[in-house]
Amino acid sequence: MFTGLIQTVGTLTLLSADQVQITCSDPSAALPLKDLAIGDSVAVDGICLTVTEIGADGFTADVSPETVRRSTLGQKGDTEKRVNIETSLRVGSKLGGHFVTGHVDGVGIFRSAVQTATSWDITFATQSDVVARYVLPKGSISVNGISLTIAECAPDGAWFTVAVIPHTYATTNLSHLNPEDWVNLEGDILGKYVEKFLGSGQSLAMPDRISPSFLAEHGYL
Repeated sequence: MFTGLIQTVGTLTLLSADQVQITCSDPSAALPLKDLAIGDSVAVDGICLTVTEIGADGFTADVSPETVRRSTLGQKGDTEKRVNIETSLRVGSKLGGHFVTGHVDGVGIFRSAVQTATSWDITFATQSDVVARYVLPKGSISVNGISLTIAECAPDGAWFTVAVIPHTYATTNLSHLNPEDWVNLEGDILGKYVEKFLGSGQSLAMPDRISPSFLAEHGYL
C-alpha cells in the first residue's frame, strides 16, 4: 500500500521483457531507499514492483505479463525514462495523499500543462473504460503514482484536469512529460469497493440489496 506522495525520482531501464532496473543517482534518494530489502514493494511510476536485487544506487525488479499489459511498460517508447518512486506505507506513517495500491488500472495520455498563478493545470485523456469509470470531480486518482485530485472531467471520464502545486510539479516526473506521453492511472480503491457492493447488492454488514429506499430508511438520504 502507498500514499501517492512521491519520495524521489529515478531512472527505469528495461533489461528484458520481464525485468527492469531502477537507478537513483540523486543523493536525495538515499533516505527513502536506505532500508530497502529483497522482497520489498516499491511503487515505480505507480506500479507496485517487488525488489529482487539491490545495487549500490538502485534495485532490480521482475515484471509480470499482466503488469506489462496494464501499464506504460507495455507501450512502445524509450527503454529508459525518469520514474517516480515511493516505498511502501508503514503502519503509523502519515497518510497525506490517498490509498494507492500500485495496481494500475490502465494508461492515459498527457495532453497539456498550463501554468497559473498558483499551480499547474494538467490535462490527461484515457481510452480505458476501466479507468474512466472512476473519474469524477473532486475524486482521487493516481497519475504515475502521484496522488492527485480531479478538478474537472468529461462526463464519461475520457479526459480530466488536475491542479498540481509547484512543489509536486518540480519534484516528480510531471515536469518532464511531453504531449502524447503515456502515464499510468489508478482509480480510488474506495470507489471500487463501493461500486462492487452497490452493483452486487451485497454489503459487509447486511445482505439485503442497497437501494435508494434502503438508504433513505437508514438516514442516508
